[in-house]
Amino acid sequence: MSFSREAGRAIRSTLVLWVITALIYPLVMVAFGQIAFPFQANGSILTNAQGQPVGSALIGQPFTRDRYFNSRPSTTSYSTADPKKDESGILKTGVSGASNLAPSNPDLLKRVRETTAQLKQAGIQPTADLVYTSGSSLDPHITLEAARAQITRVATVRGVQPNQLKALINQNTDSRFLGIFGEPGVNVLKLNLALDALGS
Repeated sequence: MSFSREAGRAIRSTLVLWVITALIYPLVMVAFGQIAFPFQANGSILTNAQGQPVGSALIGQPFTRDRYFNSRPSTTSYSTADPKKDESGILKTGVSGASNLAPSNPDLLKRVRETTAQLKQAGIQPTADLVYTSGSSLDPHITLEAARAQITRVATVRGVQPNQLKALINQNTDSRFLGIFGEPGVNVLKLNLALDALGS
């Protein structure tokens, strides 16, 4: 068999595989995602009562006002840096991740002490996830314990019954993956949107 025939066969095989793997397969997956899972395929975007997009159910946001359930601390401030004042370049890099500070690091110890003091001052029993950041610093969930620890504060500020807030927490708790992996977690953005829907 001649070299030119072998080279032609190799080129044709490469082109066929390229069309299948780089064009057909991705397009089929995009179409399948849009048909079977449109919400997830488009970023799991949540909207407020006015229908305006406010964020993704998969990415945490900072909530610090007393009328809302607070989210986990974030080393990147959930990438909400002001584009005009982004000295650390968070928005340019799209960075996410832990601080990588050792448990004995003075900066970490100072932040943990300050966060713990703020929580106690607000009448909230500190939990690990309200004090420490997640591995990605973009975790949208807090534990049931952390959500329940904030009920009294939110109920007082909004003038609602604690039982109403307990029901909202239960409604916005994501169960274990496949029923066995991980722990149940409360999606803070979903919970706060449901809270706003109460109208208090």
